[in-house]
Amino acid sequence: MKIIKLITPVLFVVLTLSVCAASAQVKKKVVAKKKPATTVTKAPPPPFATDAEIADGKEMISKSDCLACHKIEEKLVGPAYTLIAAKYPQNQNSLDTLTKKIVTGGKGVWGQVPMAPHPNISQADANKMIKYILTLNTKNPSTSTK
Repeated sequence: MKIIKLITPVLFVVLTLSVCAASAQVKKKVVAKKKPATTVTKAPPPPFATDAEIADGKEMISKSDCLACHKIEEKLVGPAYTLIAAKYPQNQNSLDTLTKKIVTGGKGVWGQVPMAPHPNISQADANKMIKYILTLNTKNPSTSTK
């Protein structure tokens, strides 16, 4: 009986440990290998204006009456070109809006002094002039908003 009293606790400990060990076994996780992230490189947006359009616009402005009311960096009668460039993003919507203002005139955006219409300037030429003006601000980059 002494042997049974000695063996019983030992068997109890052995059984308890084996049950605990069996339940504590950690199943190996299958880790799927992650594919390396593919980086999609977008092509840079096309330039808002080509070098030729900018040069043409600058030349057209110098040969027109624009400089009677506007300067590049100072307000004269109308706003400075750099202020216009800072206000309007380089996108098609701005281009259309400002082209229309050159051809048909405008009032109220920069104060109460109206901008005279210039019906003798074609829309294509006005577009080039606006592209030149809007590229004077490098902090207001091209966007694709229409």
